[in-house]
Amino acid sequence: MKYHRLMIAVACVVAGFVTRDAAEAAEATPPAAPIKNIVLVHGAFVDGSGWRPVYDILSRDGYNVSIVQQPLSGLDEDVAATKRIIDRQNGPTILVAHSYGGAIITEAGADPKVAGLVYIAAHAPDQGETETGNGQRYPAAGRDAITKTPDGYTFIDPARYHAEFAADLPYAEAQFEARSQMFTAGKVFSTPIENPAWKVKPSWYMVAQADRIISPELERMYAARAGSHKVEIAGASHSVYRSHPWEVAQLIELAARNAPHGR
Repeated sequence: MKYHRLMIAVACVVAGFVTRDAAEAAEATPPAAPIKNIVLVHGAFVDGSGWRPVYDILSRDGYNVSIVQQPLSGLDEDVAATKRIIDRQNGPTILVAHSYGGAIITEAGADPKVAGLVYIAAHAPDQGETETGNGQRYPAAGRDAITKTPDGYTFIDPARYHAEFAADLPYAEAQFEARSQMFTAGKVFSTPIENPAWKVKPSWYMVAQADRIISPELERMYAARAGSHKVEIAGASHSVYRSHPWEVAQLIELAARNAPHGR
């Protein structure tokens, strides 16, 4: 009798119907546990300490969070630093980046441990594209605040840092960030992407609507092209990862719950 009922249930599924028994079994299936490993990658003109508010939320929610401190000396070196941290993860990992860090995770995300990518007001170039080239197609309002040193490194004029990079942060906090910023090799912005991971990995994207370092229109293009799950934060500056840590953490946790390798 049980065998007969099972065969009927199978036949109904094949025919496109769902039996009451099958529905009850599906409801009884426990939801998949979220991915627990999160790796955060910072962008240009900052360091990993800017992730502290997001780190605190994710850690409190039970995630294993690591922060990459890449040298900002070249895309290859920065990708290598990120892979060094990915290698230390004990399973599937969500890779998150802000700003130039998006180019880094676009390359490093090909690693088999990476289950999903989260871009926070970040670049997501395609194969052969550069940040400089995409920035020329979609000019940013504050692009002229970036200055280059005689030896090829770039930084943001501290007098303009608050207005252009972090307008929604308290002035004193933005000033400290300006004075402690990491100078970034200019070549990182003109190095073409070779293997864009967003073409084969699911992605989530946060657009900062008041971003003056990366055009919000460029951010929207990146998200649409990658087929990312997109959210937009009204009034957010380029420092959205610091000014809106709760929203950023919620997007990361959404990725951790829904990336296919977490199932």
